[in-house]
Amino acid sequence: MAKTALVTGANRGIGLALARRLKEGGRDVIAACRKSSRELDALGVRVEADVDITSDAAVAGLARRLQGVQLDELVCNAGALRADGLDDVKLDDIRELMEVNALGALRVVKALHGNVRRGGKIALMTSRMGSIGDNGSGGYYAYRMSKAALNAAGMSMARDLAPAGIAVAILHPGYVRTEMTQGSGNVDPADAAKQLVERIDQLTLESTGTFWHANGQVLPW
Repeated sequence: MAKTALVTGANRGIGLALARRLKEGGRDVIAACRKSSRELDALGVRVEADVDITSDAAVAGLARRLQGVQLDELVCNAGALRADGLDDVKLDDIRELMEVNALGALRVVKALHGNVRRGGKIALMTSRMGSIGDNGSGGYYAYRMSKAALNAAGMSMARDLAPAGIAVAILHPGYVRTEMTQGSGNVDPADAAKQLVERIDQLTLESTGTFWHANGQVLPW
């Protein structure tokens, strides 16, 4: 029987590449997004549109539609990026990225962890820019703060879900060439997705709560 994986933010970028890679690996994929794309529709997966992870009502609606659906993998990928510095950072940008990058993933896991079977896995798409120990360049206040908050939530999820037999991975995909990074980066989405799925496949309860680079390197907090 095929495994079932749900990916948020699946209409483009890393999320689309993950949905494609998981489907190629034999999973039944549920692709959640605010609005579908031609590329996502072409994958032939189950698309759940109108899922804004900043909306309690939208995520609750997704949970209702997934009643009785057992998930093997829940990949919280949806996210946003802003560039800023100390002199031009906008506090509203910090609030917005906190809502998307940290609270959004928490909202999804809170709503759907009951669908994840014992032995299942949750993957949080974070960034090494959320690492305090690895911050050697400063700036990016909104993005760094939101991803650090996501990392903290991920560790608590790992602890809280271990008794249910659910493992949690906290994953940095690399500097990926996507629309979000305006085409900059040094990794193609397909290559990032391949490594990310390898990390998910290797995740166990013994390694739950680990902060990994997609290449397998353990990152500092």
